[in-house]
Amino acid sequence: MESYRHRIMDDLLKRKLQAKGAVLIEGPKWCGKTTTAEEIAASKVLLARTDAKESFRSLLEIDMDTALAGAAPMLIDEWQTVPKLWDAVRYTVDHRRTMGQFILTGSAVPDKKAEEEREHSGTGRFGWLTMRPMTLFESGESNGSVSIGELFTAQEDILETNKLKLQDIAFLICRGGWPMAVGLPEEAALEQAFDYYDAVTKEDIVKVDGVKRTSERAQRLMRAYARHQGTQASIATLREDLKNNDSATLDDNTISSYLDALKKIFVVEDLPAWNPNLRSKTAIRTADTRYFVDPSIATAALGLGPKDLINDLKTMGFFFEAMCIRDLRVFAEALNGKVYHFRDKSGLECDAVIHLRNGRYGLIEIKLGGKSLIDEGAATLNSLEAQIDTTRMKSPSFKMILTATGEHSYRRPDDGIYVVPIGCIKL
Repeated sequence: MESYRHRIMDDLLKRKLQAKGAVLIEGPKWCGKTTTAEEIAASKVLLARTDAKESFRSLLEIDMDTALAGAAPMLIDEWQTVPKLWDAVRYTVDHRRTMGQFILTGSAVPDKKAEEEREHSGTGRFGWLTMRPMTLFESGESNGSVSIGELFTAQEDILETNKLKLQDIAFLICRGGWPMAVGLPEEAALEQAFDYYDAVTKEDIVKVDGVKRTSERAQRLMRAYARHQGTQASIATLREDLKNNDSATLDDNTISSYLDALKKIFVVEDLPAWNPNLRSKTAIRTADTRYFVDPSIATAALGLGPKDLINDLKTMGFFFEAMCIRDLRVFAEALNGKVYHFRDKSGLECDAVIHLRNGRYGLIEIKLGGKSLIDEGAATLNSLEAQIDTTRMKSPSFKMILTATGEHSYRRPDDGIYVVPIGCIKL
């Protein structure tokens, strides 16, 4: 495709296909799963259309070999709508005994009934990848002058220029990382997030798993979730928020059901707690931190635009943090790592920890910018580093303050902490 923008997922998918007979790409709708898969697929079956789904389902039951006879790698989009596909693909992979045969994409986790129809787990035959909305580097807003991957291997002084201003960041938070929004005029680009929110609350959450839900309840809950994004808010806290801000409330079981549904369609993606070895005996909080998969979902749920964020920098800070977490997750997984959040019972908190499979990790504080906030973030990072028991685990590979503003990225001479605007970051 002439307009295709390179995604970090491109290289991950190629790598996975070399090691597995089939690769499953999961993630929210509109994030680019199908488009990315089409770039490498030699044949495809797109099951989003009802007529195509029913035709393929019938062919699969009559003649499995013919249904799956497309050139490899064969893309099957929205595979979860035909649950019997799983075992059919597994059987075919086993009998062909070659790698890179199938790419399955889906924007929803199969429901319980579909799971029960599976006879096999797919272990050893399937590889899994999670795709998210675009990072700022993928959408072309970050200049990519500072590599997260290189920070793990080389401690060097940096001095790179950042061109993004606070107004730009506010727009990018509200626009989100939806590929179809990139490059559109500002008003049209912002509308994509509202359309996504409408699709989730009016259609997707209603039909995800056969459980009866209403759009109005979904909207109320997503507004409450948006107000608590970036916190460890409990079900009880969400319920209290609903009581204070809406005319009707939901009980705990109903809230849990709606949250489970939002997870199944990859709308919310909580951040797990990091549990390092510490010198002190301070207890570590283990609750997950609540995030939408893209910050624009939260702003759309609350009806906010870029000007609203500029006029309320405290709120903007929470949403900026969510955007950073989105991008860091993409980078971390490409490096065979994960992103975590740290908080102990004394109140010491670190916004993001990238922990790699090989044991290396980086500590990251997220701030809008300005000397006082940067100094505050540095104090937090240094305090956490001092508590880590380096006799039982490695020292951090790097410490970084990820900012919204600032003309340059640089390394502080006194403590070696990197200060990097989001407009400079890449994998």
